Amino acid sequence: MNGTEKQREFLQEVRSGRPMLLDGAMGTSLYSRGCFINRAFDEASLTCPEKVLAVHEEHIAAGADIIETNTFTSNSFLLGKYGIGDKVVAVNEAGVRIARQAIEESRKTVYLAGSVGPTGEAMGYLSDEAAKAIEAAFREQIEVLVEGKVDLLLLETFRHLQEMRLALKVARSLFPGAIIAQMSFTDGCLQDGTPPERVAEMLTKWGANMVGVNCDGPAHVYEVAVKMVKACRTPVVASPNAGQPRHLDQRLMYMATPEYFGVYGRRMLKAGVRVIGGCCGTTAAHLEVLSSAVRMLAAGIELDDMPESPKGQPRDTCHTAVSALLENMDKCKNSLEPCSTERKSRLAQKVRRVWEERLDCGRRRCKPKGPEDFVVSVEVNPAPGLDVSKRVCAAHKLVSTGIDVVNIADGPRANVRVSNTALGLTIMREANCEVILHVCCRDRNLLGLQSDILGYHVMGLHNLVVITGDPPKMGDYPKATAVFDLDSVALLRLIDGLNRGVDPSGKVSKGQQTNFFLATGAEPGAVDFEREISRLKRKINAGAELIMTQPVYSVEVAEKFLDAVEPLGVPVLLGICPLVSSRNAEFLHNEVPGMSVPEDIRERMRKVGRGPEAIAEGIKIAREMVDALQDRVVGIYQMIQLGKFSTALDVLEGLGYGEYGEVPAPPGSTPLQNG
Repeated sequence: MNGTEKQREFLQEVRSGRPMLLDGAMGTSLYSRGCFINRAFDEASLTCPEKVLAVHEEHIAAGADIIETNTFTSNSFLLGKYGIGDKVVAVNEAGVRIARQAIEESRKTVYLAGSVGPTGEAMGYLSDEAAKAIEAAFREQIEVLVEGKVDLLLLETFRHLQEMRLALKVARSLFPGAIIAQMSFTDGCLQDGTPPERVAEMLTKWGANMVGVNCDGPAHVYEVAVKMVKACRTPVVASPNAGQPRHLDQRLMYMATPEYFGVYGRRMLKAGVRVIGGCCGTTAAHLEVLSSAVRMLAAGIELDDMPESPKGQPRDTCHTAVSALLENMDKCKNSLEPCSTERKSRLAQKVRRVWEERLDCGRRRCKPKGPEDFVVSVEVNPAPGLDVSKRVCAAHKLVSTGIDVVNIADGPRANVRVSNTALGLTIMREANCEVILHVCCRDRNLLGLQSDILGYHVMGLHNLVVITGDPPKMGDYPKATAVFDLDSVALLRLIDGLNRGVDPSGKVSKGQQTNFFLATGAEPGAVDFEREISRLKRKINAGAELIMTQPVYSVEVAEKFLDAVEPLGVPVLLGICPLVSSRNAEFLHNEVPGMSVPEDIRERMRKVGRGPEAIAEGIKIAREMVDALQDRVVGIYQMIQLGKFSTALDVLEGLGYGEYGEVPAPPGSTPLQNG
């Protein structure tokens, strides 16, 4: 059994590690179209094929890379309960045919998964006779799916290992392509108490190419999936329900929003889950929320490491162009010296001085004596609307106290604001304050990014934090298109080339070096810590000179991260974000990818609740982090909430910084007007 070309292509995708999007629930969408539960949903492929086709088309339009045949219950046991046990072949053939039609008409590269669910006959002790009957039912169904040339098999929502083992045995004997094996857990384990780590190990041993979890709320699926990712090298697939179901007027409803579903989907992808989709209650709206996150993480794979396309098919045009451009630059820049620190910004020079003199390039732990040997960046982002005067005034006050630089994000959380370029230039000119701009890969294509980078240099905006960016599904315009021609690693490589005098075409231009100071982000509390450190190494090799971390609330987590990056020889600005209430702490911990607030910290915030006492406790927690770690980092990167910029100085108490008091507004700091 050699398999079809499409089956081999999907196996190659599995090996590449590229994240992919699986489709959503078929039953939920059919029910909304008038198919009721007194008939088998799978029979709809025979009785109302146009409705099944419409669901597939919606899922593909939402961005699904894989769609499933409408055959989840298409075995003789379950179809028999509806009086159509003799239609196993017809229902499965129709399921494959309709899904294939949707793919062909979309003209997109979408893979077809043959869906196989449990028989419902494997509860308790399984006799040899019962096992043979279940095995025969699986064989009857899977033979039809294989004859229909599905690209992969998806065994899903199994609750008993003995039944999954029978299904895998049959599937592996009939099918040469990839097999996904997903099980459904209760309270973090199977019903017999088997933990996720052991399940992943056994499914792999029995022949699954990918293992996973489905059919539970996003939070529970996330917990199980993360354990599987950590326990085995086999790629993990996760398909959560839309939320936890609740009874409302005798109906079972999923109350969580697609946005909530998307938050956990993104967390799973960042934790190392390779394929994500939706189970009960999910629709095309849920898939749309995930689509940009999947594309963003796909951009996060080193472009040069992307797998070759099948013979005779071109690689993605954009990735080919990017790779060629970067290869041209690399050939030239490796023989050229980068721009020296002396030619870079005041921030670059101070970071280098503190790193070398106080910390001996990471070899010595030494507390700062005061602002002169401690670097502080405070984030000041544009407020909604056109008036930037308050932000300019805040920056002026901050710099007057001894703060080194104002940090400005690029469309944080995918929300629309005045561009950070406009605010940064205004602050730099009117507040005489150095700024560091985030550069996000989400919104601009390859040409636009290059033009903007060159423009930053002309305007004197020479400090950059290069990030990949949040998907637009998280923000004000969820249907906005994400670009991601480049990821942060590729963009760092490009700017590093400019710093060496190599233009985007690969030509060396004497006297045309830029002098950017390049920082990059990192997540000390990343679930997939090894992946985070590996990616950070690539960023540093690409040209990053400073690491700015996400907020950290645990000294142990920070110490682990600093130990891991110490051999890399790059200074760190530790992320600090003072909490403002108990609700704020819970939100950051549960809803914001990359953020983790330990239970003991959340308990401290619960005791104070909200208001001035809570703000004071948040400052105290932040100050404890600074006190514990100031001897290992060049400084801190403060993210202030609710516009309370004075708290930045409260966190720095005892380090010799001035007070955030009444400072006259800088000259020319007036609201921007239309016209």
